[in-house]
This record gives sequence, structure tokens and C-alpha cells, in this order.
Amino acid sequence: MNVLHFPLTKITFGFIFGIVLCSLFSPTPNFVFLCLFVSLTGLIISFYWAKKQFNQTHYFGILAIIVSFFIGMTSQIIHDDSYKKDNYYNQISNFEAPHDLQIVLYERLRSSKKNARYIATVNYLDHQKSSGKILLNIEGASDYIPIGSQIIITEKIFKNKKPSNPDQFDYSKYLKNQSVFAQVYVSAKALKISPKIQKNIRYYSDLLRNNSIENLKENGFGKRELPVISALILGQQQEIGKDILQDYQYAGAIHILSVSGLHIGFILFFITFLLRVLPKNKNGNRIRLLAILIGLWGFAIIAGLAPSVVRSATMFSFVAIGMNLKRSTNIFHTLLVSLLLILLFKPSFLFDVGFQLSYLSLFFIIWLQPLLASIWSPKNKIVLYFWDILTVSFAAQIGAFPLSMYYFHQFPGLFFITNIIILPFLILIMGLGVFVMVLAALNYVPQFPLRVLEWFVSSLNSFIKWIASFEDFIFKDISFNKLMLFGLYIALFSVILWFKKPNFNRLILGLFSIILFQGIYFGSRWKNQQELEWIVFNSNKNTIITKRIGEEVDLYCSELNQKKLINPVVTTYLVAHFSKIRSIKAVSNLEYFNHSKILILDSLGVYPKKGNPDVLLITHSPKFNLTRFIQTNRPKIIVADGSNYTTYVALWKATCEKEKIPFHSTREKGFFKLN
Repeated sequence: MNVLHFPLTKITFGFIFGIVLCSLFSPTPNFVFLCLFVSLTGLIISFYWAKKQFNQTHYFGILAIIVSFFIGMTSQIIHDDSYKKDNYYNQISNFEAPHDLQIVLYERLRSSKKNARYIATVNYLDHQKSSGKILLNIEGASDYIPIGSQIIITEKIFKNKKPSNPDQFDYSKYLKNQSVFAQVYVSAKALKISPKIQKNIRYYSDLLRNNSIENLKENGFGKRELPVISALILGQQQEIGKDILQDYQYAGAIHILSVSGLHIGFILFFITFLLRVLPKNKNGNRIRLLAILIGLWGFAIIAGLAPSVVRSATMFSFVAIGMNLKRSTNIFHTLLVSLLLILLFKPSFLFDVGFQLSYLSLFFIIWLQPLLASIWSPKNKIVLYFWDILTVSFAAQIGAFPLSMYYFHQFPGLFFITNIIILPFLILIMGLGVFVMVLAALNYVPQFPLRVLEWFVSSLNSFIKWIASFEDFIFKDISFNKLMLFGLYIALFSVILWFKKPNFNRLILGLFSIILFQGIYFGSRWKNQQELEWIVFNSNKNTIITKRIGEEVDLYCSELNQKKLINPVVTTYLVAHFSKIRSIKAVSNLEYFNHSKILILDSLGVYPKKGNPDVLLITHSPKFNLTRFIQTNRPKIIVADGSNYTTYVALWKATCEKEKIPFHSTREKGFFKLN
């Protein structure tokens, strides 16, 4: 049966489309609820009419999809905290003043260089009952603060900032999708931590994880191995160093550091293996099912209920129930039901990159792997085992490839070698790791299995590092936009459909989809080739300017150190516009771009008396009389980049407001662009 013909598939697509549109356009709740009521009424009338006439009509199916669409919108609105009146963000009238906050730690994030970072829930704002999530940055925090701790602070609350440079990852949008609308900064010394702790599932989960990790530390578990085993077993990536993450990413093994279907599937297999002694009668099956469900969700809770873990635990729970009922569980139905159920309660998961990659990879494993496996049928069982691993890995990578290219703009060429070697190895690490972690949580750490586990993880790290060292097989900085993403998925689906059942119509569809993708690619290149841009980047202590003519970029910088110059900010911009650097030059004092005269004032503060520029760019905090300059030259706009002192920028802004001249600070408003 064709997956696209499943009624549940159409309902799922309608539901997801509703979530996406609601997120993009933010309709009013009353309008969405009214549309849901009207469509649901139409569905009920259609059902009874078809039942009365003893005849199925297309109207019922169409109305069912429309209802699922509005249910998706309703789910997004219900779970979007921005619609709630008691949300702290809606209660704040003045973001410039400090506010009294009583918050509870909800989730620990990866720390930055200066700050320990947590997601916290707000209980009170200025002694008024409140709700919502906020990002808490604690400067100088060294001690462990347990999840569930109640904290009282008095600080300014800052709105999430949009990217300050072009084509950067929009972290503010990511936080918004997680219903985190603002953040607060506080020093560790200014924290007032209540002795009372809010004890819930997350508190006990965090307590167990921390207890296991601390016991491993006390027993001398390796510093490089501990973060990896914490990620593999407990889903905690906060302490993994950037070098280790980069090695796993370059080797094509980053997926094993995120607890997902691979790990949950192992738990299901392990529990089923342990309970094989139970009788295969009604009571035995009930005990087996209950133990599996408790094991799966217990592991999911310990792993912090990450989106990928919740997805996998939900899906395998349906598989376990199907196995218990002795029914042939259609894996596609299981996948769709788990997707609908998760998004019904957590629609924000749809915008999580890991969630998207996880579902697409699993879908392609189910859909494409049998086709790949049928290419060759080795008789040797060992060869067959490795062939199955290879085809599963290929299917998963093909499914995740377009999305990985869009988000990360790179592709590990040796992923298949990595997965063939590490997947059997990972089974041993997972089995031993779960055993050691459980004992460590109970304050008992046996030395022999601990040292064996340490050696396994150390060997895994060494192998991954060796694979990642072949840099010629790592394809980085690949330009790939959203239109290309959709075009490539259309091409992949069309070509795979033809391979599954070759016929003339599918051949035409496949060829057309390939031509469509090529058209999107060349169209994107042509669009970029017609563009002209002059951009002042927001760079601290440095002036970075790019002049782009089509796909060629001239880079101007006050610091000509090559390593400092080609930084992620510039690279991201180049990748987004299919561009390359044509020349690197020092910043001059006078530039012309697209009929605009640009005067660049540096630390010397020297300028012509009557330059009459269209744009004045101020860099490196010059000491000069801005009022006199404005009265003499009357520029159309004044720009101050990130190399200036904050106090100077504030004075220049006030002067421009007085003289009624537009002022643009890159620190405040982000990059400045002429085109």
C-alpha cells in the first residue's frame, strides 16, 4: 500500500501544515477556534449524511483534513505562551527598569565562556503571579545548582535579540519556538537560592544523572571519556568539548551523541531479552508489556525528555503494544501516530532540528532500506550483517542529507565507514554503560566494568578522531538554501518512487524533479549574481566591511590577521550567497558604492571640512565634534560599528536625535546594509 494513500498521512500533513501556518502568521485565537468549530460541525454533518445515504463521499475526507489543519493551529495556540495574559513578557511595561523575579530552574543548557545557562520558569514578577520560561545566565557560577531550585533575583529583563550579522543562525527565533521570550543576566554572588526545592520528575531525573556523573568522577573516570558516556547514556551534551563535538560531526557520527531511536531500540531489545523467561500467556504478556513501557519511559525521563527521546519512546511504546496484542504493526502507522501524539502535546518540537532529522532518518530507513538491501543478498551471515548496517546507514544519511546541508552546510564523506565500525561497538558500550550508570546512581561503582567502559569510550574517541583527521573527505561551507532543500526532497522522493516501481509516468516525474532542482540551483545563483551589497558587520574591537558584486566579495578590515579575519561571521555570509573573497584590503577613509559617498572616520578623527558624504561610518572611537561635522556636512545617515566605546555611541546617538539625523549602531540594531 502506498504510504501517501494512508488516510492518516493526509491528516498528519494537514495537522503539521496548521502548526506551521499558525507559527508564521500568528492568527487571533478567537478566529482559529471559530474555524475549528465550523469545520468540525461540517464534518459531523457530512458523516451523518453519508451514513444516511449509505454512500461514502469525498466531502468527508476533505473536511477531515480541514479539521486536522485547524486542530494543528489550535494546538499551537494553546501551547504558545505568548497568547497567555499572565506570561511575564506580557506583564512587563518597562524593559529598561530592573524587576523582581522568583523563578524555578527547569533545564540546564550548555554553558558559554562566561555564564552557566539555564531555562527557568517564572512564578512571580514584581510580586505578581506570573508564568512563562526565561533564559537565565549566571556569571561566575561554579557550583552545581539542581533543577527545581527556587531563585530570587532583581535584574533587568532583556528581549531576545535578532542576529546582529547577516545570515546568522536566528537564536531568538529558536528560543521563541520554545516559548522563551526573554533572558536575564545575574552574577552568582547576587543569587538568592531558596532552601525549598520544587521536586518533580525533572528534579529527580537531574538528581539521578548528577549522582551518576559525580560518582564516576570520584572513581577517576577519564575527563575526555566522561562527557561522551554522559551523552551516550544520559543524553547530556553540556560538558562535551567543542573539539570532540567537531570530531564526531566530521566523522558523521554526531547522531550517536543524541539519545534517540538507536538507544531506545536497544533498551527495548535488552528488556525483551531479560524477560524471555516469562510465560507466553495473558499474564506474562501483561507483565512484559508493563516492564517494557516502564523501562522505555524511565530511560526517557533520565535522559531529560529531549524531543528525539520522547519521539522514540512514544513510537517504540506503540510497537511494544502491537507486539503484545499479537497484531502486525504497520511501522508507518506507528510513526505517524507517534508524530501526531507528540505534536498534539508539544507542537514546538516540530521546529527542533534534532526532531526533524530523527523523523526523516527513521522514515527513510523504513522506506528506502529494503530497496537498498535487495540490491545484493550475501549468503554469509557476517557479510549480511555488515551489509544491513551499511544499507541502514545509507538510507538514514540520504534522508537526513538535504536537511543537514541546509542547517550545517557540510557533509562527512566517510560516514559509511564510521557507522560500519562503531554500530557494533556501540552495542557493547550501551550495554555496559547502562549497567555502570545504574549502579553509579545507587552509589556503587564496580572498578572492573568501569575501567572496561572507560577503555571502550577512549577507543571510540580515538577512532572518531582518526576518521575526522581525513579533512579531504569533509565537504564544508556548501551553499544550500531553503528552496534547494524542498527541491532536493522532491527529487529524492520522485527518483526513489521510480526505483521502487519503474514505469513511464514515474520516470517523467523523476526527470522533471531533477530538472526542477537544477532550475532552483541555477536560479539561486543567477539571483545572487544580480545583487549589489555593501555591509558593515557588527564585530567587537574590529571593523569588517564587505562589498559584494554578484558572487565576488571585496573584504575590508582594520585587522588584517588572516585567522581573525576569516571568522564564522564572514564565512556564513559567503556561504549564504554562493560567494568567494576576491580581495582583502585595509579599510580606507573614503568609499563609493552605488552612487553613495561613504566617509569612514577612524581613531585619528581626521576628515575633510566639506566632504558632504551620504554615509558617515564611525569606527574605533575617534574624538571629534559630531555636532560641528553634521552642521558642516549634513550626511544622510550616521553609522557606528562595534569597534567603538559604548559611552561614545550613546553620546553620538543623542547628538543625532537632536540634529534629526538617522543613527544606526550595529551593536543595537545589527549590521548596516546599502544596496
